Amino acid sequence: MKIPKAWRLGILDMQIMPAPRQRPSSRRPLWIIVLVSMVCMMLVGTYVYPPRRYASCYLFDSSVCDPFKQWLPPAPARLLTDEELASRVVFKDILKTPLPQSKNPKIAFMFLTPGTLPFERLWEKFLTGHEGRFSIYIHASREKPQHTSPFFVGRDIRSDKVVWGKISMVDAERRLLANALEDTDNHHFVLLSDSCVPLHNFDYVYNYLMDTNISFVDCFEDPGPHGTGRYSEHMLPEIERKDFRKGAQWFSMKRQHALLVLADSLYYTKFKLYCKPGMEGRNCYADEHYLPTLLHMIDPNGIAYWSVTHVDWSEGKWHPKAYRAQDVTFELLKNITSIDKSIHVTSDEKRVVQQMPCLWNGVKRPCYLFARKFYPETLDNMMQLFSNYTSF
Repeated sequence: MKIPKAWRLGILDMQIMPAPRQRPSSRRPLWIIVLVSMVCMMLVGTYVYPPRRYASCYLFDSSVCDPFKQWLPPAPARLLTDEELASRVVFKDILKTPLPQSKNPKIAFMFLTPGTLPFERLWEKFLTGHEGRFSIYIHASREKPQHTSPFFVGRDIRSDKVVWGKISMVDAERRLLANALEDTDNHHFVLLSDSCVPLHNFDYVYNYLMDTNISFVDCFEDPGPHGTGRYSEHMLPEIERKDFRKGAQWFSMKRQHALLVLADSLYYTKFKLYCKPGMEGRNCYADEHYLPTLLHMIDPNGIAYWSVTHVDWSEGKWHPKAYRAQDVTFELLKNITSIDKSIHVTSDEKRVVQQMPCLWNGVKRPCYLFARKFYPETLDNMMQLFSNYTSF
């Protein structure tokens, strides 16, 4: 049989031992050559033309998803510890719990602030006419706020000291959730800072949050030093490195997830003990990792993987861009409200840009309902522009 040219080229580097003269040289069966060729063609075809459900994987780093994993045998499941099993049972029941009956479901706006809220007048303009459809809770960690709007009077909760980057930030979030959950009419919970402003009118925000059954929690996998590099193996066995996630702390959360966060003690304790600034030569910030990791592990299909609060990290600094009075224009606000892609950049040397369309009930829509960080001096400009930029 004549050996194909490709076959001859493939064996040039192989040492060929001469066969004895009295025995004819053995020939490879034709079916083996055909089978090997077909397998090679299938592998090349799968790589060049991946299945449709894997098309989005090619937007990201190869570590995010692998089209060939479908052919690999599933890894044996790790046995859960007693504490994990108990927690998973509780979480499962919480996620199946229906929302309480309410004739008028509300959004709980939870403000995490050092003291006085500089944008109370703007929020009052946003809330006016919608009384009974929202609740307000204020956690002031340094000084008692001075309120300028009647909507905010008497809405302060018992607060405690908050230190940036430490577990006290998560404690304050849980404290806000606990107070807001006491009202059974609260169905959605939004965490905001003193520098946050609304980007749309109330009806738009209300319908955006109430008409979908997911939580908007920022979450992505960052293999770099500011992501997985902060992971500690002391979190094993409950939290594995592959499950460690990162995201902005400003969330919007449905009631079942809010209950889940309060019910959790196992994973919270791991972060409290082993996610600290300066621990093991790394800076781990619990408010950037706890909620993304927890909800990614417990209910990965129940979160949107982006936050509805816009923050501009384009300057590449430790803190996001802060807007001054001269920055606040109609064009700026229009640009922010038109963004319909969520973008994450890894902190490793590759600086991989991960883009994801913001899908609301399967439909591509603008991502953001709120934005930060705005200096108090921008209030007058925001008040003048509010009716215009929220009418998009």
